[in-house]
Amino acid sequence: MIASSKNRGSVAMGTSAGIVGIAMAAAALLLPSSAGAQEVKHFRFAYDQPRNTGYSVAGDLFAEKLKELSKGTLVVDQYPGAQLGQEPQLLQLVKSGDIEFAIISSANTATISPQAGVMSLHFLFRNEAHVIKALADPKVFDAIKTMIDDTAQGLHVIGTGSQGVRHIYSKREVHNVGDIKGMKVRVQATATEDTMFPAYGAQTVHMPFGSVYTSLQTGVVDAAENSINVYLVNKHYEVAPVLSITEHEANNALLFVSDKLWQSLSAEQKQWVQAAANEVSAKEPQKAFELERNALTKLKSFGVKVVEDVDKKSFTAIADPYLDKLARELGPHAEKIKNLIRAIN
Repeated sequence: MIASSKNRGSVAMGTSAGIVGIAMAAAALLLPSSAGAQEVKHFRFAYDQPRNTGYSVAGDLFAEKLKELSKGTLVVDQYPGAQLGQEPQLLQLVKSGDIEFAIISSANTATISPQAGVMSLHFLFRNEAHVIKALADPKVFDAIKTMIDDTAQGLHVIGTGSQGVRHIYSKREVHNVGDIKGMKVRVQATATEDTMFPAYGAQTVHMPFGSVYTSLQTGVVDAAENSINVYLVNKHYEVAPVLSITEHEANNALLFVSDKLWQSLSAEQKQWVQAAANEVSAKEPQKAFELERNALTKLKSFGVKVVEDVDKKSFTAIADPYLDKLARELGPHAEKIKNLIRAIN
C-alpha cells in the first residue's frame, strides 16, 4: 500500500525530528555541562603521621571543605605516614612545588625558618584552652604568616593545627625535672629544644621521627617526647612503656601551600583554599585534644604506666626565664608571636 501524502509528511517530520534529537544528544555529550565545565584538579596533601592523628583530621577537614566550595573541581589526595618523606623533606618538596600541601610541626618548620622555633617555647601555653584559642586567633595567624613570608621562599602558611601537647616517655618514670638529668632525649632539631633540655640536665639527640622507635628499643636514646596520640599510634609504648605527663610544650603544626600552586590559582580558587584552611584552624585543635584523651584511656588499658603527678613547677622554674630570652634571640617575628600568645586570656 502506498502511504497517503499526509502520512508521508508525518513520517518525514518524525524522521527529521529524530535526526535533530540525535544530533542534539550528540552535541550534549561533546559539550561539558555547566556543573562539570571546569577540569577536576587533584592535589597532594602530605604529612608524616599515620591516619587517626591530628594531621589526618586536618587533611579530612581541608579536603572536604575544598571539595564542597569548589563543587568537586579541586580534590585533595592525602599521603599520610611519611609516604612522601619526613617533615624536613616535605618542606623542601612544598618549596619546590613537587607537592601542593603539607601539614608540618612548627618545630620542624624551624629548619627553614628558625624563628618558627618560638612556637616550641616550653610552657608558652598555659593549658589546652589556651592552645586552641591561640591557634585560632587571627592576630597570631597573621604574625606566623608574615614570619614565613619574610623568612622562607616557595611556600605560604594558610592554616594552623595541633597534635595536643608533648610529654616525655621512657622506660623510667619522671616525677620532677631531676629525673631527666643525664638522660639522652630525642628532640626536634630546634634552638629551643637544644637550649631547654640541657637546662633541665638532659642530653639532646636529633634524628628523623621514623628512627625513634628503634632508637628507644636499642638504647640509642633513653627517652623521647611527643603527644599522647602520636605515642600511641606509632606504638612507641612498646619500647618506652612509661608516659610522664610533663605538658612541657604545645605540639603545634602549620598548614602549607606551595607558592607554585598558589600563583596558578584564580582569585576565587585562592578564596576556596584559604576558607578550607580556616576550617582546619578553627576545628582541628579541639579534635586533636579529643584524640589525646581517647589515646590516654587506651594506653592505660594496655598497661602503660602513666605518671600524672609530675611536678611541673620544677620544670617551669627553669623554663620561665628562657621565654623572653629565647624569643628575643630568635628574632623580631618570634618575639611578636610570643607576646601575642601570652596576651591571650
